Amino acid sequence: MSAEAHGAVFHAPRAHQFDTAEQQKDASTLGMWLFLVTEIMFFSGLFCCYLVYRWFYPEAFAAASHHLDVALGGFNTAVLICSSLTMVLAVNASQAGKRRALVAFLILTILLGGVFLGVKAVEWHHKYVDHHIPGPSFHFEGPNARQAQLFFSLYFVMTGLHALHMVIGIGLLTVLTVQARRGKFTPTYNTPVDMCGLYWHFVDLIWIFLFPLLYLIDRHTK
Repeated sequence: MSAEAHGAVFHAPRAHQFDTAEQQKDASTLGMWLFLVTEIMFFSGLFCCYLVYRWFYPEAFAAASHHLDVALGGFNTAVLICSSLTMVLAVNASQAGKRRALVAFLILTILLGGVFLGVKAVEWHHKYVDHHIPGPSFHFEGPNARQAQLFFSLYFVMTGLHALHMVIGIGLLTVLTVQARRGKFTPTYNTPVDMCGLYWHFVDLIWIFLFPLLYLIDRHTK
């Protein structure tokens, strides 16, 4: 136990419907995993839709993917991997009762998430300037403009939903940071940090699949 927690007696908060704190944590973990399963099913549907259309229009999708910035996508991938590391360190700090370290790592995770969203906003702005946003003003050189518009429709839907999950995650981490500063989490009670950590890793994992799917497949073709 850290010096910050030395000499203190901790009692994990427990709702009245649970017999023990351990039972409460098990229920929270099961609930989070069930929620993540529904999220996996949701994104899996989008992935399958994308793969089916890519199978039907391989040349158009390959040509459209060349208009995505691999350097920015790769940078964002590295940013999210680093954010997963800081989230793990935050969970470890909460389990060890290190309040200052917990707050610091949560803030770092929030900042990295903000960097990811900022870079994504830059990418979306590039698509706006290039008239690659699906709609009346869409423009794409080549014979496969309609199919390319389908690619960019899926691109914006998938990356937009992922960004929405990032915003929600940053909001949750902000709440955790405020609670951590107030000393709410202890070595015997850190379930919210664990659950938000699972959610954050899930969001990061979704991007690990999105990046090669959108940016890298058929990158060698012209």
